[in-house]
Amino acid sequence: MNFDAPTVKQQGVRFGPLGERWVHLCVDMQRLFGEATEWRTPWLARVLPQAARLVAVAPERTVFTRFVPPPSASRVGGSWRRYYRRWASMTLERLDPALVGLMPELEAFVPPARVVDKSVYSPWIGTGLAPDLAARGVDTIVVSGTETEVCVLATVLGAVDLGLRTLVASDAVCSSADATHEAMLSIYHSRFGMQVETATVDEIVEAAR
Repeated sequence: MNFDAPTVKQQGVRFGPLGERWVHLCVDMQRLFGEATEWRTPWLARVLPQAARLVAVAPERTVFTRFVPPPSASRVGGSWRRYYRRWASMTLERLDPALVGLMPELEAFVPPARVVDKSVYSPWIGTGLAPDLAARGVDTIVVSGTETEVCVLATVLGAVDLGLRTLVASDAVCSSADATHEAMLSIYHSRFGMQVETATVDEIVEAAR
């Protein structure tokens, strides 16, 4: 597998500047995906500096999500139980809890950046994130993080359903599978063009000024 971040044609920022009511959701940029675990995403390290650039623009506008596994498969139900039987090494009874933490380069931004923990792919379920952003008048989110076609996807589709303007930082998202990463970005272009913008970090930073 090629672990160089693939290149996909960008849409760019198509609907104008970000305005004053935007938030950056940095999805699951954690040690359990960046270090030597069964869930390691090999080129997370390549996009980490880009994600950090986005955070640095306005740390107070950043929300880091963290995917927190259960203690064991027996503590969850439904298909999640089957999932964690397969990934038993990633349950908290076997995993070093410190690996749930953010990558050190990002941890330094907290506070003023905030952290929201979640137990499923989506940050919109069981976290209070949606009503919190609504109470703050947020109408736009910028998304970075891992993995493009799993937790990032769940974040993006939930934001679309909420009617939020949604920008995916295409050079600040990553996956452990190049083909599906590229396919997901292409799907945003071909099927969600009126609701999802994909743009580079440079373009998003410029639109935030």
